[in-house]
Amino acid sequence: MRSFCLEVSGPFACFTRPEMKVERVSYDVMTPSAARAVFEAVLWKPQMRWQVFRIEVLKPIRWVNLRRNEVSAVVSTRNVQQAMNAGSGMLALYIEDERQQRAGYFLRDVAYRIHAELSLTGKGTDPLIKYTEMFTRRASKGQCVNQPYLGCREFSADFRLVTVDTPPAQPIADTRDLGWMLHDMDYTHPSDPQPRFFRGNMNSGVVEVPPFEETVG
Repeated sequence: MRSFCLEVSGPFACFTRPEMKVERVSYDVMTPSAARAVFEAVLWKPQMRWQVFRIEVLKPIRWVNLRRNEVSAVVSTRNVQQAMNAGSGMLALYIEDERQQRAGYFLRDVAYRIHAELSLTGKGTDPLIKYTEMFTRRASKGQCVNQPYLGCREFSADFRLVTVDTPPAQPIADTRDLGWMLHDMDYTHPSDPQPRFFRGNMNSGVVEVPPFEETVG
């Protein structure tokens, strides 16, 4: 097992609370699942697993109200299957017919240092050092499989690898109870993934993330 740290930042972020059904409302800080997605955007293989264990908040928590246009429908799997069977089909969505305007309560001007451990899943025979070297090489060059994002894909994130030579960063002097937060999804049954939660607490800008096994459904 090997630990890594990435510093991520962006002008906007939204780590959506699942209890909000219509409007998007963000958690106060980044969720472990969103942090995991950043690491996986740099490098992911079926043979490896990222476990986030700490999130450091580097900028004051600030909010912004935004209204956005969203599409209210998706292409149905039935239409996709029919098009695949027929070899052609109409799969387009007409935005003017499906557009909805929704309000969102987002974070703005955010920056975090996220810490995660890289381990093997047992699905391969390659040694751990192979993947640690791959990740270090890619992250140090700013390379990624897909652009990391801060909760929502439209909120892209800048990132850099934090090493022993990186200047230290001071988390914000803010301590608060974050309430129940989404930890990650449980894919024990892939057809019916279930959310897992933990009681979040930020102490002097640092959120210690419990192991996935200690979360509750």
